[in-house]
Amino acid sequence: MTSAVGAKSGKPRYLQIADDIEQQIKTGALAPASEVPSEAQLMDRYGVSSGTVRKAIAELRAAGLVETHQGKGSFVKSRPPVTRKSSDRFRRSHRRAGKAAYIAETEQAGVKPTVRVLSVGPVAAPAEIADRLAVTEGAKVLARRRLYFSDGTPTEEATSYLPWDVARDIPELFEDNPGGGGIYARLEEHGHEFAEYTETIRARLATKQEATALSLSPGSPVIHLTRNAVTDAGRVVEVCDTIMAADQFVLDYRIPATD
Repeated sequence: MTSAVGAKSGKPRYLQIADDIEQQIKTGALAPASEVPSEAQLMDRYGVSSGTVRKAIAELRAAGLVETHQGKGSFVKSRPPVTRKSSDRFRRSHRRAGKAAYIAETEQAGVKPTVRVLSVGPVAAPAEIADRLAVTEGAKVLARRRLYFSDGTPTEEATSYLPWDVARDIPELFEDNPGGGGIYARLEEHGHEFAEYTETIRARLATKQEATALSLSPGSPVIHLTRNAVTDAGRVVEVCDTIMAADQFVLDYRIPATD
């Protein structure tokens, strides 16, 4: 049966279809985790081509309302994104309570966090990492690569790099589980008190490897976040590169208005 969508609207048909499906999601007609009607069904319902339907679904993916799995179809997202508060996630009180930043923020969002350690060990510092750590390009550094999950869904992949002269004296940093509070707690225990964390964010499309790691649809956006952890002495003792599924996070920043 053909829908009346588009009869008297100046909007492109694909946007009208996306709006109609979004309304169905918001009213519960399409429940969380339920399958969106197939491409053929939507073509029949709205009387449009496959290209129009695909553009509508792409709009819904970009809005974070649905996710598409190759060979399975599109499904309504089952949970809201995690809100990452820059003013809260690296509080020393979290570390002293035995919670690393990711654990603290996901628990506050009401989702179950898990971490899979992909690798831990020495590597030669790439030029950009060496520059941020103020070491020579190719110098030995410790790399810790992890994949993070929220309620069983992969949401971000992160790699931390630490100067070798700092890491070598902290054996816990070489373990898959460095202990309560994560690597920042271990660094502070060994005299590296943190003064600040600086972060840079950019948005781009996921590479093939990133899309596979995070179970993203082809062409999905990601957030590429880079962070430097700076001590009271002014030294950067850890840098982290994180790739985040863009539809899984809301980034919340507090910016002082004073000089």
